[in-house]
Amino acid sequence: MKRRHLALGLAATVLGAGSARAETIGFHSGSWDELRRRHAGRPTLVHFWGLTCGPCLEELPRWGKFRESLGKVDLVLVAADPLPQPPDWLTATLAKAGLIGLESWQFQDRFSERLFWEVDQQWQGELPYTIRLGRDGTAQSDLGEADFIEIEKWVKIERD
Repeated sequence: MKRRHLALGLAATVLGAGSARAETIGFHSGSWDELRRRHAGRPTLVHFWGLTCGPCLEELPRWGKFRESLGKVDLVLVAADPLPQPPDWLTATLAKAGLIGLESWQFQDRFSERLFWEVDQQWQGELPYTIRLGRDGTAQSDLGEADFIEIEKWVKIERD
């Protein structure tokens, strides 16, 4: 009986019950333009990840540590799973990685190819995927796990 209560308590903690909940914004057709408008004039890292992406899950804690060094650079997360995942799963994953409190979006359109195309006409939806938006509106994309040394160089340039 004690073991069952312990397991239920642990599950509630992991799923975010009674703790900070990551509120996600639905990402659908037109959201990429909205996201860019929200961050116009500010250097922004947009990191696309997914609960169904093993490398993404391994990399998220590194983003959690890296966020402390960003200063005036925004970090936005987009859960880009082809099928929307339960919000509690997203919350638990972001909490475990130290990423609660960031602007977070989640794909809501089951025709995800349309969303990939709106973000980058060359992107086929592979994850992880990061886009660096300069304060001048230029965009640089990185497919695969983040090269934090290169991103740190970009952050220093954009912050100064």
